[in-house]
Amino acid sequence: MATEAHVRTGAVRPGRQWSALAVYRRIKGQAVRRLGWGVADQAVSSLTNFAVSIYVARTLGAVQFGAFGLAYVTYGFALNASRGLSTDPLMVRFSGKDLSTWRRAVATCTGTAVLVGLAAGVCVLSAAALLKGTAGAAFLALGLTLPGLMLQDSWRYSFFALGRGSQAFLNDTVWAVALLPALALLRVTGHASVFWFVTAWGAAAAVAAAVGPLQARVVPKLSGAWEWVSQHRDLGPRYLFEGTSNSASIQLRSYGISLILSLAALGYVQAATTLMGPITILFLGMSLVLLPEAARVLQRSPRRLWPFCMLVSGGLTAAALAWGVVLLVVVPRGFGDWLLGPIWRPAYPLVLPQMLFVMGQAAAGGAGIGLHALGAARRSLNLAIFGAILMVACSLAGAVAAGAIGTIVGAAISAWIGALVGWWQLRVALRESGKLPADHRSQRGRQAKHRAARRPA
Repeated sequence: MATEAHVRTGAVRPGRQWSALAVYRRIKGQAVRRLGWGVADQAVSSLTNFAVSIYVARTLGAVQFGAFGLAYVTYGFALNASRGLSTDPLMVRFSGKDLSTWRRAVATCTGTAVLVGLAAGVCVLSAAALLKGTAGAAFLALGLTLPGLMLQDSWRYSFFALGRGSQAFLNDTVWAVALLPALALLRVTGHASVFWFVTAWGAAAAVAAAVGPLQARVVPKLSGAWEWVSQHRDLGPRYLFEGTSNSASIQLRSYGISLILSLAALGYVQAATTLMGPITILFLGMSLVLLPEAARVLQRSPRRLWPFCMLVSGGLTAAALAWGVVLLVVVPRGFGDWLLGPIWRPAYPLVLPQMLFVMGQAAAGGAGIGLHALGAARRSLNLAIFGAILMVACSLAGAVAAGAIGTIVGAAISAWIGALVGWWQLRVALRESGKLPADHRSQRGRQAKHRAARRPA
């Protein structure tokens, strides 16, 4: 666009206005502050979940840690269902809106999240009644706490949609602060079981969820849930199936590992996942900031969306590589034993393939954010279904062929294939929407030739 030939930090020639340098300059200032709050908030959220995982691993051993892993992936399934129906449409359509519009949207959005939590809780409690032993206890605790967990997550997304990351940070801090005395109480009273750990974790989230209305001055409106889903029926159901297909693949993979190998083997895989957890959760949670930011980039200069997404994937992939290298060095030098106890030895060979798996997810992250910012729900859904089927197939085939390490290698292969397909889908979506020329490089070349032809001999 001709009106965007300059940016605040200097002039940019018309043919180069979508360069990565221009994008970097454009997102400074307020955008950087929003990203800073996103990183801070996700750090608190990551530490909360990471601390519980490590505490369970050290205290309860591989079998109960495997049961905790089953409950955690089930929580992830419910969380993605809630986000798909409630907060994903909010992030796409209400980012940066005025306060009154935001409050009306958030009232029905958070009400939808509560109803999803109640429905998912009933399903999980039904599963707990059918299961026995450790897994049943973990599911029982999860089912009781799911409504609070879903509501707390919806407040985080709502605050970031408004551009108030500090409020999301405060809410997650309340969760962390409430969790610490709960875990200490379990240790003092000797209630060392997966049921009580999951209950403490979920109850602390419910405390933070109760603080949310005081921060937002909005009360969740359960009666408006159907109105919300109906209003966003072109996005919500597709985002629902997209998110749940991803979570379903993780669930099927976990259940398959426990059946093909053992619950203890699942615990070792979960331990390797936990070691890479800070980066994984960072990648998942950065959508809190990056999706609204991508929507702003699209509104201001559509041609900058592609390099913005490339910067996202490049940064996340580099972070995953750096953290993985650190783990490979420090885990056998005492860090693994301090963090995981005796589980670290069988889990250590899984760190390298897990790092490659997370890097593949990070490489695909920018493409996914771009598809969501464009509202290309059909393409993002098809991509999610393709990736889910591929991951389950590759992971279980790897488990049969090479055990625990094979299942992670298979998942890593599927992640990198999914990344390639995701970037292709984003480019096609940009062309279809008219936000990207069919071949902007060749267009610049033609412009250069045209200018040269006009010069006097």
